[in-house]
Amino acid sequence: MDLLRSHLHKVRIPEPGSRIHKDECCVSFDTPRSEGGLYVDMSSFLGFGREHVEWNFEKTGNPVYLHIVQRRKPEPDEADRPLKKPTLLAIGVEGGFGDQEPEYDDTFEIVILPDFISLPFPSVDLPEKVRLAVDKVILAESADRKQQLAAWVADKKKISAYAMDLQQLENGVIVPPTGWKCSKCDKTENLWLNLTDGMILCGRKLWDGSGGNNHAIEHYEQTKYPLAVKLGTITADLEAADVFSYPEDDSVEDPLLARHLSHFGIDFSSLQKTEMTTAERELDANTNYDWNRIQESGKDAELLFGPGYTGLANLGNSCYMASIMQVMFSTHPFISRYFEKQSLKAAFATAPADPTMDLNMQMTKLGHGLLFGKYSASNEEGIRPRMFKSVIAANHSEFSSMRQQDALDFFLHLIDRVEQANPGNHELNPCSGFKFIIEERVQCPSGKVSYNKRSDNMLSLSIPLHAATNKEQLEAFSEKKAAMDLDGKEVSNEEIVRPRVPLEACLASFSGPEEIPDFYSTALNSKTTATKTAGFSTFPDYLVLHMRKFVMEAGWVPKKLDVYIDVPDTIDISHMRSKGMQPGEELLPERASGDNKAEPAAPVASEDIVSQLASMGFNYLHCQKAAINTSNTGVEEAMNWLLSHMDDSDINDPLNDSRASEQSVDEASVQTLISFGFPEDVAIKALKASGGNIEQATDWIFSHPEASSSAPADFSTSNVNADDTHVPDGSGRYKLMAFVSHMGTSTHCGHYVAHVLKDGRWAIFNDSKVAASVDLPKDMGYLYFFQRISG
Repeated sequence: MDLLRSHLHKVRIPEPGSRIHKDECCVSFDTPRSEGGLYVDMSSFLGFGREHVEWNFEKTGNPVYLHIVQRRKPEPDEADRPLKKPTLLAIGVEGGFGDQEPEYDDTFEIVILPDFISLPFPSVDLPEKVRLAVDKVILAESADRKQQLAAWVADKKKISAYAMDLQQLENGVIVPPTGWKCSKCDKTENLWLNLTDGMILCGRKLWDGSGGNNHAIEHYEQTKYPLAVKLGTITADLEAADVFSYPEDDSVEDPLLARHLSHFGIDFSSLQKTEMTTAERELDANTNYDWNRIQESGKDAELLFGPGYTGLANLGNSCYMASIMQVMFSTHPFISRYFEKQSLKAAFATAPADPTMDLNMQMTKLGHGLLFGKYSASNEEGIRPRMFKSVIAANHSEFSSMRQQDALDFFLHLIDRVEQANPGNHELNPCSGFKFIIEERVQCPSGKVSYNKRSDNMLSLSIPLHAATNKEQLEAFSEKKAAMDLDGKEVSNEEIVRPRVPLEACLASFSGPEEIPDFYSTALNSKTTATKTAGFSTFPDYLVLHMRKFVMEAGWVPKKLDVYIDVPDTIDISHMRSKGMQPGEELLPERASGDNKAEPAAPVASEDIVSQLASMGFNYLHCQKAAINTSNTGVEEAMNWLLSHMDDSDINDPLNDSRASEQSVDEASVQTLISFGFPEDVAIKALKASGGNIEQATDWIFSHPEASSSAPADFSTSNVNADDTHVPDGSGRYKLMAFVSHMGTSTHCGHYVAHVLKDGRWAIFNDSKVAASVDLPKDMGYLYFFQRISG
């Protein structure tokens, strides 16, 4: 006890804002349930496993620890345990799927390093400061738990800013208890009652063409009456009612809903629930998909354990992250950087005071957790990468939430974060192997050309359905389905015939000639139709292919393609290498100074494109940006841009009104772009399109070859950074090493799994489950990962 008293100055009493890591080791995935338990530093409140606590003592000199051990309580028979129906579209969280947690007994003791002298707790003999500090640690919410709660609370309904002083018109409207119908069409479902004027109108048209006819949102746009409640969701439990705020563009809580309903003669206590809420409809839709093939459900698969076969427990809609990380830690650069050449002890030694917030430490921890094999055993349920998610998602509103995300967006975000953590150090950057350079060539009818280079980390491919190899079967199925529809019969899932498109056709659609209408040629001094082709200037070590599975149906309704992609085990894209400027070619000239005869108009968002996107429920500002950044090419192109840029940090930044021809731009910014070698007209147009931001204007020029064709004649344009000079290059022959598949109608709902080729066989990584693949769904991938074939 005297030894403990001599170290009292090293013991801190937690404050309300202290982050207490008592659930998991900060450098490994050891927990209080692991062999040896967990040691909590009573000064920093960091947790450490038995193998790692001495590292912390060596680094900090902190000697006093709270040792926590949890032992599982005996469980009642499974038959005696009631099963709960999921109420949240999530996995592994309260109210979600699989949240039947076993119970544990906790034991505590005080341990003093370096000799691991233990003192019992609780004990009246302990100094009061120690007793108080330990009590606060035990009673406090852990840092991980706080993170979870913050994420879920962020997703809960917020009280509307318009609820407390909502204007309600004295127009005598009385809403009957039944028999509702849209005031502007014949819809009798998905009806919304505007709480200002009592109008009953149908909701938005949904992704699959169902839903309403957008009359409720159109009414808001005309009147600006902000709140509406979904009829059929109102019961005595008013908190369960679905209230939507149009100006806040979200489901909200209306604390005065009872009063607002009574204004229109509605007695909520007598109403019965007849409609699903928005959240319930999403949950119901996602639990009814037939995902058996992608998950290889029903197959007698061999479970795999050991190094490289450790599962990742679902943290609540985190399958997008798990799938990508399993693939990344199957590539040589990530294995080398964060496992083979980086020990846990070395990463901890160089980490800042709080290693839980250090990307290098948490990447190394994740790499060792997945690859070492310690946490891969028949009695393990996979590791929980909470600290990694906290770090990688820091300051990102979407990835830090508990909502489902696009695996592609996360892959690109991961690349950005890792590159930011290793600036200029190409040897330490494992993402370099994914980077490649694309060269685009534009030729106008004059025969003159322009070249543009850009770097990327993945290749996004459209799927040409006209190239399907089973057209006869598709036609026969279409006739059969039409006949069954006439008879009122439904086609079973086994009878459905889906298009089969070769990957080669998707690659050809990228590299093939593409017409650019209304291209302004500085050689002809007029608008014309130019031809654009693209090819690889370099071939990456790892080639990532993204399959664009969203198309526009009739009525401009976006829908996910139900299509198979025939992907071979090996591909050779050597023929897709660009040749660069050829002898005899002449670059398009720079526009003569003062010549503004054919000045292209500043980009203006097409109102037709914007209105069609907005009618689908997208934010109007986002629709404008999508139209401008795709040069008003069409609704489908704008939709693709919108779906891939919804998480951009500047997506909500205001768009300067470029409709006014007299819009001014900062002359200094214009001169800066001119000093880069761009013509004045292109510089002005780019600044108008990007709100005056020079960096965004430069990116805009490089992504719009039809606008930047009048770049200086003495060089071709390029947005390849100085950092891109270390881009790898080599053979164009690749082998398929992994793919990520998606199930669901949207990339932001459903489920992701990964299949990885390891040790000569395919394995499926489905969250915590790792098994040998029995029926490889190679033709259903969303992201394909190819590795260069050496030699």
